[in-house]
Amino acid sequence: MRLDQIASLLPYHSEVKPDVVVAGLNRMIEDLAAGHQVFFDIYSEEEKRSDPSKARAGLFFFRGPPDASFAMIAPGGGFAYVGSVHEGFPYANEINACGYNAFVVRYRAGAGGLVATEDMAAALSFVFHNARKLGISTEGYSLWGSSAGARMAASIGSRGVAAFGGDRIDGPTTVVMAYTARAPVEPATFAVVGKDDGIASPATMRRRIDALRRTGTSVEYLEYPRVGHGFGTGAGTSAQGWIAAACEFWKKSMPRPDGKVAP
Repeated sequence: MRLDQIASLLPYHSEVKPDVVVAGLNRMIEDLAAGHQVFFDIYSEEEKRSDPSKARAGLFFFRGPPDASFAMIAPGGGFAYVGSVHEGFPYANEINACGYNAFVVRYRAGAGGLVATEDMAAALSFVFHNARKLGISTEGYSLWGSSAGARMAASIGSRGVAAFGGDRIDGPTTVVMAYTARAPVEPATFAVVGKDDGIASPATMRRRIDALRRTGTSVEYLEYPRVGHGFGTGAGTSAQGWIAAACEFWKKSMPRPDGKVAP
């Protein structure tokens, strides 16, 4: 299949740009050529023998600066597929450019939201267990999700990793949600949507964001004209640059050495 046809594999997505897709793929090829491991299993061999479907889950690692914090990204796809090529790997590239490490979770598709969220919880537990080996910090990490993936990120942000079968570890500093808003979410929350989104209605988004604000949650919410659902990085649209804006919000939400959050 030609790269300019890849959008046909992503029915819940729009603004799929071949150059953006190939940049994410080339980054992994370059890391492999440099001798770096890119993909990690998140379940043990015993867990995969007990439940063979778990062999489909895993984690892609996009290395940022050593000992920097990390973002974990859950792409969307209506829980029918995992749209990593459009809103996973390209996000990770841009988050690396902001000075952070990034992971893209490959969760089990076709099994519903609970199973997918359990995979994200397992991925977080894996990262915490292997932080030193991976060369990352677990302080002040963020969860990112788009559409179905945003539901996963918000669920863990609200209820914690252990609620979905993971370890009892610290929750995220920030949750970033693209074209889906959920409430309640306790961590600082950054949310975006296109004004022409026919799946995640901006009116519904605004109601949910208002509900978050009433709980005292720190929120930044942006609507972009002339884009619909699943716009990914927004390259070439009015949404271009939203990932850098989300990184800046995340940075401000991180606790300072004195334990306080930047104003």
